[in-house]
Amino acid sequence: MKIHEYQGKELFRKYGVPTPRGILALSPNEAEAAATELGTSVSVVKAQIHAGGRGKGGGVKLAKSPAEAKDLAGQMLGMKLKTIQTGPEGQTVHKVYIEEGLAIGQELYLGVTLDRATSRITFMASREGGVEIEEVAATHPEKILRESVDPVVGFRDFQGRKLAFGLGLSGPTVNKFVQFCSALYRMYVETDAALVEINPLVILKDGGVVALDAKVNFDENALYRHKDLLEYRDVAEEDPREAQAKEHDLAYIALDGNIGCMVNGAGLAMATMDTIKLVGGNPANFLDVGGGATKEKVTSAFKLILADPNVKAVLVNIFGGIMKCDVIAEGIIAAAKEVQLKVPLVVRLEGTNVEKGKELLANSGLAITPADNLRQAAEKAVAAVK
Repeated sequence: MKIHEYQGKELFRKYGVPTPRGILALSPNEAEAAATELGTSVSVVKAQIHAGGRGKGGGVKLAKSPAEAKDLAGQMLGMKLKTIQTGPEGQTVHKVYIEEGLAIGQELYLGVTLDRATSRITFMASREGGVEIEEVAATHPEKILRESVDPVVGFRDFQGRKLAFGLGLSGPTVNKFVQFCSALYRMYVETDAALVEINPLVILKDGGVVALDAKVNFDENALYRHKDLLEYRDVAEEDPREAQAKEHDLAYIALDGNIGCMVNGAGLAMATMDTIKLVGGNPANFLDVGGGATKEKVTSAFKLILADPNVKAVLVNIFGGIMKCDVIAEGIIAAAKEVQLKVPLVVRLEGTNVEKGKELLANSGLAITPADNLRQAAEKAVAAVK
């Protein structure tokens, strides 16, 4: 689950991670009032969307007066902000964050995530602050410092000093940086975060260390432990279909293809999409209905796929282990009739009660194309689209 910058900074402050003062605004008048309340000669108007690269897209601008903050907020609110992370369609700005201007001496990058290669939480730091870290990693990987944390002992001060010296910090700033990293690590662990990025992390001219940005993602599988964090969820920032999928406990990710996929099991779903690509097609989504789906859940999944106007054919690939093939068949038939299916439907069933499932489909009166294996199913779906 992603959250906004202003929410990330609110969380930072709870754990003692220094951030600038800021006020959320939902209108130009609120932006003017916020800049007035902050009382600094310069304020920063920041568009709040779930994507990075906002500065390059025109979503972060300096205001030298409350009146200018009002004007800039008026320009940003309602605009389609396009960045390297939003894609060409962009994201609509509904909120802006008005933040105090600071006397910045140096911009750095700091990130915390789980390194799956080492199975350890890892700090990443670079002197190249304010630049997309992906760009730095691709062109100058040697400029990224890494420090893995032993889960038994946690983040240690010597690791913070090692990063600080690698970033060229000195004097009292080193200890401030160590304290900053310690607080950030505690927040990461205690909230079950998946990613925390601060770009830029700034060193003030007086030596202070402050998070000028906050990108925070949480592990959705752990949110049942953090009911308070669910309040940060902004459904307006999510794909409507993905939001609907969450309501029905479906794992759904919208893609840009035209063959809708309904599969049980993440691995089988990935294999299905790979096979579609292999035979010349393009999947429209990833959708895992899970191992124990009911007829109602399958019906919801089917409706979700067909709600995508780009879908020109649907491929259902089910292995009936815990889930029985006849239950899947009943769900397919119910959904197809309810939405008045008008696109080709290819179904491959295997496993528990497979013969009963195939019989139900054959006697449904629907135009369903059966397949005996995955490659055949993919080929039939691609042929149906073409």
